[in-house]
Amino acid sequence: MTQPKIGVLALQGAFREHKQTLERLNIEVTEVRLPRDLAGLSGLIIPGGESTTMGKLMVDYDLLEPIREFSSSGGAIWGTCAGAILLAKQIEGVPPQFGTQPSLELMDMRVRRNAFGRQVDSFEAPLEVKGLETPFNAVFIRAPIIEWVGEDVDVLSKAEGEIVLARAGRLLTSSFHPELTGDSRLHELFLSMI
Repeated sequence: MTQPKIGVLALQGAFREHKQTLERLNIEVTEVRLPRDLAGLSGLIIPGGESTTMGKLMVDYDLLEPIREFSSSGGAIWGTCAGAILLAKQIEGVPPQFGTQPSLELMDMRVRRNAFGRQVDSFEAPLEVKGLETPFNAVFIRAPIIEWVGEDVDVLSKAEGEIVLARAGRLLTSSFHPELTGDSRLHELFLSMI
């Protein structure tokens, strides 16, 4: 079987850490900055960062529709932290001065930005994750929560009673930063979706 080629959206945020984790798993990685960079990919990771900035850059680089097409043609997508916000059909907590939050609107869920607090409220927590035998130590930085999910969305983990990891078909979303942990099990889960 041919190894999948994975893209990491490299406009802003924690894309290098995702790339390094995938490379440790011997996966070929492409940094995605333009629509043409999606060619030949099996999966795409949208990293954490600042969702408003990332969304506006996706608009500027004409990436929203090509990523939607990538998803509809069977490409797997994983959004972590800001990436989870960008996958959501509904976004809460956008400051009025930011205007409209650009979004891919691919996953049937409502996400609240920065719901776990500001940068100083960042924390780590061991999470029970459906399908993993031992807890995953998750890093939360200005993390969103998933307030609501549609019927086709499978909740994989909660923290403090809030949904923080969910999957719908070939879409995966996490409120936290698995790329900052040294634990590659969620990257392996994502690869298994391809």
